[in-house]
Amino acid sequence: MGRDITREALKEKMDRGDDFVLVDALSHQHYESSHLPGAVNLPYELVDKAETMLPDRQTEIVVYCMGLDCATSKEEASELGKMGYENVRHYVGGKQDWLQAGLPVEGRHGTHTRISPA
Repeated sequence: MGRDITREALKEKMDRGDDFVLVDALSHQHYESSHLPGAVNLPYELVDKAETMLPDRQTEIVVYCMGLDCATSKEEASELGKMGYENVRHYVGGKQDWLQAGLPVEGRHGTHTRISPA
């Protein structure tokens, strides 16, 4: 199963421009409403489709969901590990922790809107 990552460590990775995939494990509706900057949406019920979104099993992946009481991201991180992904991290604090720290999110209710690649 994946190792945990703190908000501070995740923010540092983002600020440095580290090569990793940030995965929002919540439903499409929650993702569209707001998500951490640069996150892709892979709801837990669709984790079996990970291979199409995450073809490189050595890529570092950070999975999160709503917060401490949300087990979805922990389950998804575990499932990704079972599928052969070798470098999966779990952001336990999730979106609530991120927002409580006053950090920006993207989406309809975010501080800025995500621009999709062409």
